[in-house]
Order: sequence, then C-alpha cells, then structure tokens
Amino acid sequence: MPQTTLFTNGRVLDAAAGVLREGLAVLVCDSRIAEVGAGIAAPADARVIDLGGRTLMPGLIDCHVHVVAETLDLWGNMIAPSSLAGLRSARVMEEMLQRGFTTIRDLGGADHGLVRGIEEGLIDGPRIVICGKGLTTTGGHADLRKRTDDRPGMMSDRLGSMGYIADGVDAVRTACRTMIKEGANFIKVMANGGVSSPNDPIHSIQYSREEILAMVEEAENAGLYVSAHVYTDAAIRRCVELGVHSLEHCNLISAETAKLAAEKGCIAVPTLVAYDALWLEGKALGLGPVEFEKIEVVRSGGLNSLAIMRDAGLPMAFGSDLLGGLRKYHCMEFELLAKVLTPAEIIRSATTVGADLCRMTGEIGTIAAGAHADLIVVDGDPLADITRLQGDGAHVPLIMRGGEVFKDRL
Repeated sequence: MPQTTLFTNGRVLDAAAGVLREGLAVLVCDSRIAEVGAGIAAPADARVIDLGGRTLMPGLIDCHVHVVAETLDLWGNMIAPSSLAGLRSARVMEEMLQRGFTTIRDLGGADHGLVRGIEEGLIDGPRIVICGKGLTTTGGHADLRKRTDDRPGMMSDRLGSMGYIADGVDAVRTACRTMIKEGANFIKVMANGGVSSPNDPIHSIQYSREEILAMVEEAENAGLYVSAHVYTDAAIRRCVELGVHSLEHCNLISAETAKLAAEKGCIAVPTLVAYDALWLEGKALGLGPVEFEKIEVVRSGGLNSLAIMRDAGLPMAFGSDLLGGLRKYHCMEFELLAKVLTPAEIIRSATTVGADLCRMTGEIGTIAAGAHADLIVVDGDPLADITRLQGDGAHVPLIMRGGEVFKDRL
C-alpha cells in the first residue's frame, strides 16, 4: 500500500529540461508527490530513502504495447479463454513494471477489466491506458484470417483478440461508440498494411476517408482522439489530413508530411525494436520470404524516420510493440533510438511526451508536487549514459507506482 516516503541525497531528473537537479528532496504522501524542494523535514511516519547520489526520475511510459499478445501465435492468443488471456496479460504487465515502466498505452486488446485489476491492486503492473480493440477492415491489418478462412469476425469478444472488423461508416460509428462505452481512452485504426497480417501488403491503404472521418468525429465527440497504424508516407499524410492525432510507427514518413503532422499537433510513436526483434528471431519463428520482405521495408526506414521527425519538430513518444517472446528485447528500443537521438530526447519521449499522449500531462512523466508518485531510482546518470535504462531494469533498484514500491533493492 502507498505510504509516506522521503527521498533524499540524490539527483532529481527534470525530464522536460533534460537536466539533473542537485540538492532536492522529494516527499511522497499516499499516491502523490506532496513536495519537491530543499530542506524538507521528514514526517514522523515517513520512510526516509537515502539515494546515495543515485538518480531519481519519473517512471517510464511505453506508448505502444499489446499486453494480450503473450505469445507470437496471434491466433492462439485469440482463441484462448479470456480468463487465461487475463492471467497471461498480468504476467506481461508485471514484467514491464519491473523494467521501470509505470504507465503503458495498449494499442489493441486490453480491456477495462485489466484497468480495474491494476487500480484494485489485483495485478502488480503499470497503470494502463486502453483503446479496446483496433478497428480493421475485412482483410486489413488486424484481420488474421487466412484467405481461405471465411468464418465471420475474429472472436473479438475474447480478451486475446486485438482487432475488431468494421466495414462502412455506420459500422465504424457503432464500433467507436462500443469501444468508448467499454472504457476506451482513444480509438485505434489500422490505416495501413502490416507485417503480421496475412493478406495486406505494407503499401495498402485501409479504410475510406469517410470511415476515418467518422472515427475522428466519434472520438472528438467523446473528448478523445484517434491513433493510426501507419507506415507509408501516403497513409500517414492521409491520416494527418483527416484529423488523426497519434501516428504509430511512421517508418516511411517524408520530411514534408512530418512537418504537416507537427503543424497539426500530432504525436508520433516509432517502434523500431519490433522490427529488429523480428529480424533477429524471424527464421526461428518460421517466417518466410514474404514476411521478411515486409520486415525489411519498414526496418530499413526506421532510423531515417527518427531524424526526419525530430528535424520537423514532430514530438515522438516511446513505443515498443513487441509480441510474445520478443518482449525480451523491450529495452533494446533505447539502444536503437540512441543511434539518432540524444539521451535527453529519448527520456522526454518516455516521460513528458508519453504523458501528453496519454492525456495525463503533469500527472505522470514528471517529478512535481501533485503528480502521481510514479518514480524510479537509477544507478548512474541516464542523461549521460542511456544504457542505464537498458538491461530489463538491472540498473533500476527501486520502482514506485502511485506511491507503492514494487521493487526495492536499496
């Protein structure tokens, strides 16, 4: 349970400014940060944690996960009983929390029950922001049926199913309203072809303009936004023009489209590690030439897209998008981002920008009075050495979410 905690003798990482603040103490009362400053007296009931010069920073935010994809057998995930899928998802979330991720944004699959499980303390995992199921056309990215499989639907009532087929404006509106009624914080649309789906090449553009406009309207009516799975420049630009706010992947974006997206106030979520992991493990997983060709198309454009989006001023949030056993590569995303971005830029992507995308600005991703007490302690200085955030939490001896400590090696 949350308690009163005073952190002293450490360096507080200001993610927005990209600097370490010396001489500050941080007081946590219950689930929130009560005070940040010098010379804070410890309340009588407080646990005092001497950081010994370590770094205290906001908990990390991953803005693109699929917690129900516990295995790489996506059809197997789908047909599993929802009770089993829930237990598997709990394990996935517990692993993420132990790496230092105190908030995650699920892009298809997780439901309100998992949100409640976290809130009620039944699952030791990150707080979770959900979209419900990802909306897909028949034969689109989330439609996992083979060409010869004519069964209707994709068992979208099951927790382990990541997608929901909706064709036509009326069906799209009903689907959006259903997701919102069931607790979605945003709407997810599959607007481009994908690597893991059997019938759609990467370049295929999915959904009509009218259908996406209907999604945007339904989301905005509820005070929410639309997030789109997109790779190609044509698909990205189309979504930006139609009012989509969150742009997932963006591996093949052009400078012109990135500039337009920035002007429109969009946020991008690159997920480079998903394709490197598939490249490394693909043969063992039984992927064939067609799948590898898809992977290479998006993988080869990934690093270039980072520079394009940064130079255009398009904010980027940290995302991983790893499925099944590939979750072991989670923290490798930091390594890939560091080939183009500075540690300060990477940390902002996993804190302040992620908070903006989760619509929790000032609530998470920051160390400030009134914010949720989502904090991690890091051995060393991640602003000087981003590898401090790698190694599956090996350099993170303490993890606190909502004032409750879930890992303590101090």
